[in-house]
Amino acid sequence: MMSPYMPHRPHWCATSDCYVCTIRDSALFAGLREAELAVVEGAIEEVPLVPGRWLYRGGEPANAVFTVRLGLVKLVQYLPNGDQRIVRIARSTDVLGLEALLRQPYQHDAIVVQRGLACRIPVEVLNELNIQNPGLHQELMRRWQGALSEAEAWLTELSTGSARQRVIRLILRLADARGVGHAPLFNRKDMGAMLGVTTESASRAVAELKREGLLKEGAEGFTCDRHALETLITD
Repeated sequence: MMSPYMPHRPHWCATSDCYVCTIRDSALFAGLREAELAVVEGAIEEVPLVPGRWLYRGGEPANAVFTVRLGLVKLVQYLPNGDQRIVRIARSTDVLGLEALLRQPYQHDAIVVQRGLACRIPVEVLNELNIQNPGLHQELMRRWQGALSEAEAWLTELSTGSARQRVIRLILRLADARGVGHAPLFNRKDMGAMLGVTTESASRAVAELKREGLLKEGAEGFTCDRHALETLITD
């Protein structure tokens, strides 16, 4: 039986090639020059994201940060009563494990939700690049602030109001910005853990929105009318 844990240096990881990365322009190393990219060559690993497996676990020594290239990863915090709360969903170009820069243990469990690919970047590589390129430090701080802002938004937007309101805010937050939004599909248990409501409450709220024609659910995810949902929230 395959272990759900993804070790930090798995034998099936490949070395990442930053020169041909499809998200390089928006990823952590977007501002690096060619000579600086040479510093990281061979040191960054591509980690396949397999649904249900851990990228890292809370409390472990943090010696690397991760950039999500494709897929979704949930950050999970466990409450004293054993319940879990999903405090963030990381998507393409998001950076995880920034606490490693302070040599602190990882604060959450990072569990793969949707198949994809991530890059594991050792802290030593980042420290070396910080010396050569002060702009990288600024970019890291910007990413850190972005993660804090995202966590604050999840706390304020997704933890208040009725279950229906929370589900609508979640769909809008995860959907793309075009008129008919497409949002990734989550099971009802995960939705409840994101919103601080029971699985049953999340299920009822989704069912109501589907009956009203405001939300469609398919194998690839949710489809919604952003304008209609935004109107419900603001009315």
